[in-house]
Amino acid sequence: MNCHDDVCVTCSDQAVPVRIVELLDDGLALVDPGEHEGLEEISVALVTARVGDTVLVHAKEAIAVLRAAP
Repeated sequence: MNCHDDVCVTCSDQAVPVRIVELLDDGLALVDPGEHEGLEEISVALVTARVGDTVLVHAKEAIAVLRAAP
């Protein structure tokens, strides 16, 4: 994977928001990191997330699901 900006889903030292586009087997998901090219595979084993959810990812691990304010 090539990092294109200062923030990278794989190697960033901060959590970044990404959108889940497909849930895979074994607690994995494909996400759209937005400005970066292509989809990335991350773990969603620590959260309960659905396709379309935005999750915070750190080191390829989803650590929180972001919910819209009511």
